[in-house]
Amino acid sequence: MGWRGALIAAVLCCVTTLGAQGAIVPTADGPVEGLRKNGVEQFLGIPFAAPPVGPLRWMPPQGSAKWTQVRPAKSFGPTCAQVTTLGPFAGPANSNEDCVYLNVFTPDVKAKLPVLVWIHGGGYFDGASNDYDGSKLAAQGKLVVVTINYRLNLFGFLAHPALDSEGHAFGNYGLMDMQAALKWVRANIASFGGDPKNVTLGGQSAGAGAAAAHVISPGAAGLLHRAIFQSGGYSPLAPLASARERGVKFAAAAGCKGDNAQIAKCLRALPAARIAALSGTESATSAFVGGPMIDGKIIPRQAIDAFRSGNFNRMPIMMGTTRDEGNFTAGIAQYFKKDRAAITEKEFGDYVQRVYGGNAGPGGTPPAYPADTVAALKNRYPVAETVPHKAWAAVHSDMLACRGQYVAGALARHAPLYMYRFDDRTAPSYFPKMPGFEPGAYHTGDIPYVFIGYHGGPDGVRVPLTPAQMKLSDKMIAAWANFAHSGNPNGKGDAPWPRWQADDKQPAYFLQNNDWKSTQTNAQFTAAHQCGFWQSILLSK
Repeated sequence: MGWRGALIAAVLCCVTTLGAQGAIVPTADGPVEGLRKNGVEQFLGIPFAAPPVGPLRWMPPQGSAKWTQVRPAKSFGPTCAQVTTLGPFAGPANSNEDCVYLNVFTPDVKAKLPVLVWIHGGGYFDGASNDYDGSKLAAQGKLVVVTINYRLNLFGFLAHPALDSEGHAFGNYGLMDMQAALKWVRANIASFGGDPKNVTLGGQSAGAGAAAAHVISPGAAGLLHRAIFQSGGYSPLAPLASARERGVKFAAAAGCKGDNAQIAKCLRALPAARIAALSGTESATSAFVGGPMIDGKIIPRQAIDAFRSGNFNRMPIMMGTTRDEGNFTAGIAQYFKKDRAAITEKEFGDYVQRVYGGNAGPGGTPPAYPADTVAALKNRYPVAETVPHKAWAAVHSDMLACRGQYVAGALARHAPLYMYRFDDRTAPSYFPKMPGFEPGAYHTGDIPYVFIGYHGGPDGVRVPLTPAQMKLSDKMIAAWANFAHSGNPNGKGDAPWPRWQADDKQPAYFLQNNDWKSTQTNAQFTAAHQCGFWQSILLSK
């Protein structure tokens, strides 16, 4: 058997220990010891790849170093390098590259439970897994919950001919980290009570977009069996040409020049703090920062093309938005004003001009929006000086809702699809009190119902759920768990949550509120979000 086999055998005989020390569980890299908290076993800060530093910067993730002694897994790993915080959503700012760690929450290390792997949001440039407590979701849903960190901003998503020509997968390093975490789950999750053959991949915002990217990625085939796109998964991906253009400009700004070998060497020798500084400021990303791109390997094609053709990893999918998504972006704009005064009519106009007065293609590429788009939007969403943030919020909310509707029409032809809209306008806000700001059912406002205690980053305001909100949380967690168990948020049948269908006369959207029975047809949803208008101007790819 040998000493290593004897050690693993000894660990296997004692996977559950009592008291504050928690359980000891074997992994392929070595044994880990967690802690018992909030009714579940928690294993925090487990490395799933080697630190992507030095020569491993802008390389596909490599295997983690192994260990023989029991490794404490009782605190979260470091937050990945980030600068822009999205208001109080994320942070703190840092330039740490040694950050590819994951966390496991399990109600029973001896069970064989469905697994939910969760990808945090943050525009692919900020956020962290340690903001998401999976305890209630694991305990109440009878799930093994895994949360992960992945390389962000320029560290996670960068294309440049000097790097792309080295003969390895390139560009989408953050997505590669996620796939490495999924491979870790396949190899190790059974030791934590999870079923590696029943893995749901979910995420919110950029995390939802990343989950959608893995649904179309050949490299993720067999690693996931269901998917949840929470407020995302429908935005087009950047073409490689535009991503490389950003990368070339970044290298020039960093002072890296010469032939490809010299540029690659210079880029990897840059201080991490210098790269972080070129990523943006607290309030805005730089022009060099982008997200996932169509690299030809990890992401072979535009998502909507894959969904239309059926050429993706087919599986049950749950997807939705919040009713007032746009209050998040309006709130961030107000948060960073010097006096945090209410959004003005001019600021609303500037927002519309900035977003819809230029190119409409993926990643800000041509073609341009129709010439009358800005005027049409101002007419369709009239604003009074006292409530311009509501117009801002409505424009952004409706755009996202209608993008999701368009993608639903493509997906539902090839896979079971369940759509929702989160409707609780009393959702707790982690934004501070600001004049005239009414968060409503804002983007990210549904996260605390699934991950209890979520309050954004270190500057977010902690607001506990009320008893009524906790009841809605119970219902949402039950639905998320049902979906992870069976691919259906109802558990069985299609009521009260209907399977999405294009028929305008049949229920298609489930409205998440405390009555837990309200639905909308496609026609009602189209009218509520002015999708007839949006489908006429939004590019499908």
